[in-house]
Amino acid sequence: MKILVIVPAFNESENIEKVIEDLQQCDACVDYLVVNDCSTDNTKDILEQANANFINLPVNLGIGGAVQAGYMYADENNYDIAIQIDGDGQHDPAFISKLIQPIIDGEADMTVGSRFIDKEGFQSSAMRRAGINFLSFLIRLTCHQKVYDVTSGFRATNAKLTHLFSTEYAQDYPEPEAIVTSIMHGAKIKEVPVIMREREGGVSSIRRFKSIYYMVKVSTAIIIKRLTISVGGKKA
Repeated sequence: MKILVIVPAFNESENIEKVIEDLQQCDACVDYLVVNDCSTDNTKDILEQANANFINLPVNLGIGGAVQAGYMYADENNYDIAIQIDGDGQHDPAFISKLIQPIIDGEADMTVGSRFIDKEGFQSSAMRRAGINFLSFLIRLTCHQKVYDVTSGFRATNAKLTHLFSTEYAQDYPEPEAIVTSIMHGAKIKEVPVIMREREGGVSSIRRFKSIYYMVKVSTAIIIKRLTISVGGKKA
């Protein structure tokens, strides 16, 4: 199977080289593509020096636009599975084989690497966990499916969902909304327990002053998405 790992990166000069090394050393046979989202630090220089596989976006599109560019690449090049991992080093490529197995076995269209099943490794802050639990409740309320780690950026999709995301993907904080889109298009979603790491360098895009905006924006997007798409992917 052709498998592509999509790595969105914005100002990840402190982490991106280690992410690439981990990908090259993981057991799974995968290709990877770093999507440099118009970084203002020396991320591009590091990618060039490492002879990495990457593309440079001409303008900053944000996490959703960067990931969607990766999905477009995967769709155009006929990859069977597309995997998203963050460029900050929090996601361990050693779990890739475990993450994609349900898709290979036909048990899922999307898998989500969840830190909250076995509850091992980095669990995020108490405030963020509270926010994640609320979004999980909101998705269960609106879509009737329980997904614990709804903000996890460690996930895999089959070719069908990869094509969908190449044409329809939220641009700002997209992970919970992508789950709703998948459910409403009839996709089977399965969570896979993984161990995540704490960010070692750089700065998260969701800092304290953005937390309220994040919750309001994502909650509103989930509700609107649910209202505009009926089960099976048809517009309501």
